[in-house]
Amino acid sequence: MTLFDIEATTIDGQPRKLADYAGNVMLVVNVASRCGFTPQYAGLEALYRKFADRGFVVLGFPCNQFGAQEPGSEKEIASFCSATYDVTFPLFGKVDVNGETAHPFYRLLKREAPGILGSEAIKWNFTKFLIDREGHVVKRYAPTDTPEQIAKDVEALL
Repeated sequence: MTLFDIEATTIDGQPRKLADYAGNVMLVVNVASRCGFTPQYAGLEALYRKFADRGFVVLGFPCNQFGAQEPGSEKEIASFCSATYDVTFPLFGKVDVNGETAHPFYRLLKREAPGILGSEAIKWNFTKFLIDREGHVVKRYAPTDTPEQIAKDVEALL
């Protein structure tokens, strides 16, 4: 199975095949609205706007597994992201990224790009995965890695 075989539900409840993003460079992020890293939404949106016309997309996956920092409904999350950070990049419905209920997309991402010391578990919100146009996971970034720091890696793949 490749990531393009996987389907996810958008923030507004629509099924979406990740194959729809084939040919794009993707930055996949597990996001949360009440996290110390939440201001990274601004940088993610800026990165998306800077490179979108060159085939780049940010995919945001809300997750409530870390400190219950994403407790809202999909509608509340979408409203918060739009009103607070003017987010226009695609957002998906809430997912689990760890454990037995982890979304298949995250299972694949973690297998392809393990973290420090080979650990597959995602440690916190705003962990990021950079994926090339062919669907290969190029790099995993810690929550402390800002979108601004990642920009050079994104540009290199475009």
